[in-house]
Amino acid sequence: PESVPEADYVVIESTYGNRRHDRGDPLTALGEVIERTVERGGTVVVPAFAVGRAQALIHDLWRLRRAGRLAHVPVYLDSPMATSAGELMNAHADDHRLSPRDYEAACAGVTYVRDAEESKALSANRYPKVIISASGMATGGRVLHHIVAFGTDHRSTLLFSGFQAAGTRGRKLLDGAREVRIHGRWLEVKAEVTELPMLSAHADGDELMRWLSGFRNPPRRVFIVHGEPDASEALRERIGRELGWKALAPRLGQRFLL
Repeated sequence: PESVPEADYVVIESTYGNRRHDRGDPLTALGEVIERTVERGGTVVVPAFAVGRAQALIHDLWRLRRAGRLAHVPVYLDSPMATSAGELMNAHADDHRLSPRDYEAACAGVTYVRDAEESKALSANRYPKVIISASGMATGGRVLHHIVAFGTDHRSTLLFSGFQAAGTRGRKLLDGAREVRIHGRWLEVKAEVTELPMLSAHADGDELMRWLSGFRNPPRRVFIVHGEPDASEALRERIGRELGWKALAPRLGQRFLL
């Protein structure tokens, strides 16, 4: 992110304010998850945010294929919103950094699932593959049907690629739940459940502090938002300890006169 030299007040997120991301190469980690799943005959189901994350994953998979990996692994995008977002990116090439040739090449390696019948057929398909589908925290959408279809298969993998908020189905699975309720029924989860936190668009605690250290003068106050209480509090304490700035995590409905 660009450095900001000064501000009267700063509002900063704290999603990963109490954590450090794995510094491993995300492409290598993504390839390893897919390869070990395919080797045991399973399917990788990736709950993904439809705008941004799905397109980034498609690009990452293309980079892996270009490097000689995953050449024979079919990839499906089963999300009408993600498909529409990809079409918008293609129509507005000046608004992102990918060249039209690279973006078209990345998208060409994906099969787009358009309607509900195609989605049902994909769930019934037992061949190894990668399915990218929404919602990203497994709270609804088509991905739930794929979790029902492949979550009970010990050969398959549920791969989370973004932050999972407290109380969501995705968080429960990452926290070790082996039973989840979907469509009114309890599902026994036998699939591998893993995540790639290094793919997250959210900065970790060190990265947030590095950005804050770019100010020439301390702001009057830092407001810490967009994080669970423990993450926000950890970042607040760290800002005070390391920078000596006034920082607080506002309560819902709290007001301030600036």
